Amino acid sequence: MIVLGLDTCLNACSVAVVDGGRVLAHRSEVMARGHQERLAPMAQAVMADAGLPFAALGRIGVTVGPGSFTGLRVGVAFAKGLASALGLPAVPVGALEALAAEGGEGLVAAAIDARRDQVYLQAFDAGRPLMAPDALPLGQAAARIVELSMGRPLTLVGSGAPLLADAAPAARVLTPEGCDARKVAELAAARAPAPLKPLYLRAPDAKLPS
Repeated sequence: MIVLGLDTCLNACSVAVVDGGRVLAHRSEVMARGHQERLAPMAQAVMADAGLPFAALGRIGVTVGPGSFTGLRVGVAFAKGLASALGLPAVPVGALEALAAEGGEGLVAAAIDARRDQVYLQAFDAGRPLMAPDALPLGQAAARIVELSMGRPLTLVGSGAPLLADAAPAARVLTPEGCDARKVAELAAARAPAPLKPLYLRAPDAKLPS
């Protein structure tokens, strides 16, 4: 099955086309803003790189958060529109799960810097979640890392990984700017479609004027 993977949740825009685990095309650009302007042209370019029409797709996978409120909504809206236009199923993929997939098959903790002395955190063991995604104060997140690792080899992945590195000095630390759309597509291929709903773990920082 050919899957289009999309990510706009963090500080990158990433698109990939994967067929049964084989990457047909992939593009990624680091950006803090501008996902809305780049996503559609990048998707068109990736399909052209793969030599495929959009009609060849079997499904679409997209990261749904946590992450940038604006960025994740861009990806979700685009995936919904494209899936509707093509009559395709869409699959939501958590940003923390997608990040963790870059850390390998062992014990992996994905952490995103949520500002305000917090991180979004989720841990996995051999790809199986050990906890639900959560927004935690740094001290509580560090204690969770100590509790989970218990001397085992650990990989920390994400923008929040350096903030937790002192809790696991021997951990491997990876700091990608965003989720890898190739991993998003692979995860989406392995699960059933579901409604695309942004995953918000806390209220937005911006407030409407009173």
